[in-house]
Amino acid sequence: MVDAALIKECSDPGLKPAIVEQFIERAGAPDPLAVTVRSGNRVILVPRPKTAEEALALIRDNLGRNTVRVGITQYPAGLGIVEAGQLKPDLVDACENMRMGTALFAKVYRIVTKWYGNPTDNDVLPQVFDDAIIAWQTGYFEGTAVFRAEDPGQAKLADPVPAQEDDGTSERAELGATDDSDAAQDIADDPNKAGIRIDLSGIGAQEK
Repeated sequence: MVDAALIKECSDPGLKPAIVEQFIERAGAPDPLAVTVRSGNRVILVPRPKTAEEALALIRDNLGRNTVRVGITQYPAGLGIVEAGQLKPDLVDACENMRMGTALFAKVYRIVTKWYGNPTDNDVLPQVFDDAIIAWQTGYFEGTAVFRAEDPGQAKLADPVPAQEDDGTSERAELGATDDSDAAQDIADDPNKAGIRIDLSGIGAQEK
Protein backbone atom coordinates (compact mmCIF):
# COMPACT_ATOMS: atom_id res chain seq x y z
CA MET A 1 0.00 0.00 0.00
CA VAL A 2 1.31 3.44 -0.95
CA ASP A 3 2.16 5.74 1.93
CA ALA A 4 -0.65 8.23 2.56
CA ALA A 5 1.86 11.02 3.21
CA LEU A 6 3.44 10.43 -0.21
CA ILE A 7 0.02 10.66 -1.85
CA LYS A 8 -0.81 13.85 0.00
CA GLU A 9 2.52 15.52 -0.71
CA CYS A 10 3.22 14.41 -4.25
CA SER A 11 0.03 13.46 -6.11
CA ASP A 12 -1.82 15.69 -8.53
CA PRO A 13 -4.25 17.99 -6.68
CA GLY A 14 -6.90 17.26 -9.30
CA LEU A 15 -7.27 13.69 -8.02
CA LYS A 16 -8.76 12.79 -4.66
CA PRO A 17 -6.43 10.68 -2.47
CA ALA A 18 -8.93 7.79 -2.68
CA ILE A 19 -8.66 7.81 -6.49
CA VAL A 20 -4.86 7.95 -6.35
CA GLU A 21 -4.79 5.03 -3.93
CA GLN A 22 -7.00 2.92 -6.20
CA PHE A 23 -4.97 3.94 -9.25
CA ILE A 24 -1.70 2.82 -7.66
CA GLU A 25 -3.28 -0.37 -6.34
CA ARG A 26 -4.71 -1.30 -9.73
CA ALA A 27 -2.07 -0.06 -12.14
CA GLY A 28 1.04 0.89 -10.18
CA ALA A 29 3.83 -0.81 -8.26
CA PRO A 30 5.02 -0.66 -4.63
CA ASP A 31 8.68 -0.18 -5.59
CA PRO A 32 9.88 3.22 -6.91
CA LEU A 33 12.56 1.36 -8.90
CA ALA A 34 10.08 -1.07 -10.50
CA VAL A 35 10.64 -1.39 -14.25
CA THR A 36 8.16 -3.38 -16.35
CA VAL A 37 9.10 -4.30 -19.90
CA ARG A 38 6.61 -5.62 -22.43
CA SER A 39 6.88 -6.74 -26.01
CA GLY A 40 3.36 -6.70 -27.36
CA ASN A 41 1.29 -8.73 -24.89
CA ARG A 42 4.30 -10.50 -23.38
CA VAL A 43 6.02 -9.39 -20.20
CA ILE A 44 9.78 -9.65 -20.56
CA LEU A 45 11.52 -10.82 -17.40
CA VAL A 46 14.25 -8.37 -16.45
CA PRO A 47 16.53 -8.22 -13.40
CA ARG A 48 15.13 -6.18 -10.54
CA PRO A 49 17.09 -2.92 -10.24
CA LYS A 50 18.71 -2.27 -6.87
CA THR A 51 19.70 1.34 -7.55
CA ALA A 52 18.37 4.27 -9.56
CA GLU A 53 21.34 3.92 -11.91
CA GLU A 54 20.49 0.27 -12.58
CA ALA A 55 16.84 1.16 -13.20
CA LEU A 56 17.76 3.92 -15.65
CA ALA A 57 20.21 1.65 -17.45
CA LEU A 58 17.48 -1.00 -17.77
CA ILE A 59 15.10 1.58 -19.21
CA ARG A 60 17.80 2.75 -21.64
CA ASP A 61 18.45 -0.79 -22.82
CA ASN A 62 14.80 -1.45 -23.66
CA LEU A 63 13.42 1.92 -24.70
CA GLY A 64 12.72 2.06 -28.40
CA ARG A 65 12.28 -1.69 -28.77
CA ASN A 66 9.74 -2.46 -26.06
CA THR A 67 7.07 -0.83 -23.93
CA VAL A 68 8.69 0.33 -20.69
CA ARG A 69 6.82 1.41 -17.55
CA VAL A 70 8.57 2.63 -14.44
CA GLY A 71 8.11 3.47 -10.79
CA ILE A 72 5.19 3.67 -8.39
CA THR A 73 2.76 4.83 -11.06
CA GLN A 74 4.28 2.66 -13.83
CA TYR A 75 4.79 5.82 -15.85
CA PRO A 76 5.43 5.37 -19.61
CA ALA A 77 9.18 5.84 -19.67
CA GLY A 78 9.48 7.00 -23.26
CA LEU A 79 6.94 9.81 -23.04
CA GLY A 80 8.48 12.98 -24.42
CA ILE A 81 11.83 11.32 -25.12
CA VAL A 82 12.75 11.36 -28.80
CA GLU A 83 16.45 12.18 -28.64
CA ALA A 84 19.46 10.89 -26.78
CA GLY A 85 20.20 12.36 -23.40
CA GLN A 86 16.62 13.12 -22.35
CA LEU A 87 16.12 10.32 -19.83
CA LYS A 88 15.89 11.85 -16.35
CA PRO A 89 16.35 10.30 -12.89
CA ASP A 90 12.97 11.83 -11.92
CA LEU A 91 11.40 8.67 -13.31
CA VAL A 92 12.65 6.60 -10.39
CA ASP A 93 12.21 9.20 -7.67
CA ALA A 94 9.13 8.21 -5.66
CA CYS A 95 7.71 11.72 -5.28
CA GLU A 96 8.48 12.91 -8.81
CA ASN A 97 7.15 9.69 -10.33
CA MET A 98 3.98 10.12 -8.27
CA ARG A 99 3.69 13.74 -9.38
CA MET A 100 4.17 12.98 -13.07
CA GLY A 101 2.15 9.78 -13.06
CA THR A 102 -0.91 11.12 -11.26
CA ALA A 103 -0.94 14.27 -13.41
CA LEU A 104 -0.88 12.14 -16.56
CA PHE A 105 -3.49 9.73 -15.20
CA ALA A 106 -5.72 12.69 -14.30
CA LYS A 107 -5.63 13.72 -17.96
CA VAL A 108 -6.39 10.16 -19.09
CA TYR A 109 -9.26 9.99 -16.59
CA ARG A 110 -10.64 13.31 -17.93
CA ILE A 111 -10.48 11.99 -21.50
CA VAL A 112 -12.45 8.88 -20.54
CA THR A 113 -14.88 10.85 -18.37
CA LYS A 114 -15.61 13.27 -21.21
CA TRP A 115 -16.20 10.37 -23.64
CA TYR A 116 -18.81 9.03 -21.23
CA GLY A 117 -20.48 12.44 -21.10
CA ASN A 118 -19.18 13.44 -17.65
CA PRO A 119 -21.52 11.08 -15.79
CA THR A 120 -22.41 11.42 -12.10
CA ASP A 121 -24.43 8.21 -11.75
CA ASN A 122 -22.80 5.96 -9.14
CA ASP A 123 -23.68 2.92 -11.27
CA VAL A 124 -21.56 4.25 -14.13
CA LEU A 125 -18.57 5.71 -12.29
CA PRO A 126 -16.83 2.39 -11.56
CA GLN A 127 -16.92 1.54 -15.28
CA VAL A 128 -15.47 4.94 -16.16
CA PHE A 129 -12.63 4.36 -13.69
CA ASP A 130 -12.06 0.82 -14.99
CA ASP A 131 -11.77 2.14 -18.53
CA ALA A 132 -9.38 4.86 -17.36
CA ILE A 133 -7.18 2.18 -15.77
CA ILE A 134 -7.22 0.12 -18.97
CA ALA A 135 -6.39 3.25 -20.99
CA TRP A 136 -3.43 3.89 -18.67
CA GLN A 137 -2.19 0.32 -19.01
CA THR A 138 -2.54 0.14 -22.80
CA GLY A 139 -1.99 3.77 -23.74
CA TYR A 140 -5.16 3.85 -25.81
CA PHE A 141 -8.88 4.53 -25.38
CA GLU A 142 -11.37 4.22 -28.24
CA GLY A 143 -8.53 4.52 -30.74
CA THR A 144 -7.03 7.60 -29.08
CA ALA A 145 -3.40 7.61 -27.92
CA VAL A 146 -4.28 9.04 -24.52
CA PHE A 147 -0.80 10.05 -23.39
CA ARG A 148 -0.40 12.34 -26.40
CA ALA A 149 -4.03 13.45 -26.68
CA GLU A 150 -5.09 16.98 -25.83
CA ASP A 151 -6.34 17.47 -22.28
CA PRO A 152 -10.11 18.04 -22.46
CA GLY A 153 -9.92 20.51 -19.58
CA GLN A 154 -11.03 20.47 -16.01
CA ALA A 155 -13.72 17.81 -16.18
CA LYS A 156 -14.92 16.95 -12.70
CA LEU A 157 -13.44 13.62 -11.68
CA ALA A 158 -15.87 11.84 -9.41
CA ASP A 159 -14.75 9.29 -6.85
CA PRO A 160 -15.48 5.86 -8.35
CA VAL A 161 -16.83 4.76 -4.95
CA PRO A 162 -15.54 1.64 -3.19
CA ALA A 163 -12.72 -0.26 -4.82
CA GLN A 164 -14.11 -3.14 -6.84
CA GLU A 165 -12.97 -6.71 -6.51
CA ASP A 166 -10.75 -7.75 -9.38
CA ASP A 167 -13.25 -8.63 -12.08
CA GLY A 168 -10.64 -9.49 -14.66
CA THR A 169 -10.09 -5.89 -15.72
CA SER A 170 -6.34 -6.13 -15.28
CA GLU A 171 -6.30 -9.36 -17.25
CA ARG A 172 -8.34 -7.76 -20.01
CA ALA A 173 -5.96 -4.84 -20.06
CA GLU A 174 -2.95 -7.12 -20.26
CA LEU A 175 -4.45 -9.15 -23.07
CA GLY A 176 -5.53 -5.99 -24.83
CA ALA A 177 -2.23 -4.18 -24.39
CA THR A 178 -1.27 -2.52 -27.59
CA ASP A 179 1.70 -3.88 -29.48
CA ASP A 180 3.45 -0.60 -30.07
CA SER A 181 5.85 -2.22 -32.50
CA ASP A 182 2.90 -2.66 -34.85
CA ALA A 183 1.45 0.80 -34.36
CA ALA A 184 1.75 2.79 -37.55
CA GLN A 185 2.41 6.02 -35.71
CA ASP A 186 5.14 8.61 -35.77
CA ILE A 187 7.72 8.49 -32.98
CA ALA A 188 6.44 11.76 -31.61
CA ASP A 189 3.01 10.20 -31.06
CA ASP A 190 4.26 7.08 -29.35
CA PRO A 191 6.08 7.23 -25.99
CA ASN A 192 7.43 3.72 -26.53
CA LYS A 193 9.18 4.55 -29.79
CA ALA A 194 11.91 6.79 -28.42
CA GLY A 195 15.42 6.35 -29.73
CA ILE A 196 17.52 3.63 -28.12
CA ARG A 197 20.66 5.71 -27.67
CA ILE A 198 20.13 7.46 -24.34
CA ASP A 199 23.18 9.12 -22.83
CA LEU A 200 23.19 8.59 -19.07
CA SER A 201 26.59 10.16 -18.47
CA GLY A 202 24.97 13.43 -17.47
CA ILE A 203 23.29 11.86 -14.45
CA GLY A 204 26.30 10.08 -13.06
CA ALA A 205 25.88 6.64 -14.61
CA GLN A 206 29.07 5.06 -15.85
CA GLU A 207 29.07 3.71 -19.35
CA LYS A 208 30.57 0.24 -19.57
